[in-house]
Amino acid sequence: MMRGLLIVCVLVLAGIAGVAAVQWLAPQGEQAGGPVAIGGPFALTDQDGRAVTEQSYAGELMLVYFGYTNCPDICPTGLQTIAIAMDELGEAGKAVRPILITVDPERDTPAALKEYVQAFHPRLVGLTGSPEQIAKVAREYRVYYQKAELKGSSLGYAVDHSGFMYLMDGRGRYLAHFRHDISPGELAQRIRAKL
Repeated sequence: MMRGLLIVCVLVLAGIAGVAAVQWLAPQGEQAGGPVAIGGPFALTDQDGRAVTEQSYAGELMLVYFGYTNCPDICPTGLQTIAIAMDELGEAGKAVRPILITVDPERDTPAALKEYVQAFHPRLVGLTGSPEQIAKVAREYRVYYQKAELKGSSLGYAVDHSGFMYLMDGRGRYLAHFRHDISPGELAQRIRAKL
């Protein structure tokens, strides 16, 4: 009872509602109950300045992660996990498109994303867009994010955000989700099971 109450309090305090509760309560990569409404169409801009949609990655599994280039800890860790998992997949990794969608579109221009994603993996794509476009795709993926002022910092603000990775099939449908603390080996194994 206390565990359930604690989870409810955390969800309310974090501003996460609806389907996101499934992410907290279900084991990694599993659905609690029926189908999970995560994902949907998007129209964004990649790190080369090209307009892309979910159809741009049709036929590939998409491993979608929301973060931003000025993130001090969780994003570099999560993206490093994705990069190592992609390497562990070897040739099979060519069927997977890792994608970073920024939650900081004001600072994360295509050029900033290009420099950032290249530091992690050659298959990693960085996507940005207008604040409205980012808000729309974040709603579709049930992602929480919010600016947090940083007093005395030259950055001005950070962005608090959830840290899940979403595995989508070749038609953009939800397959699984993973917490940011999953090991690269386990991530590679779970992706391989969906190929």
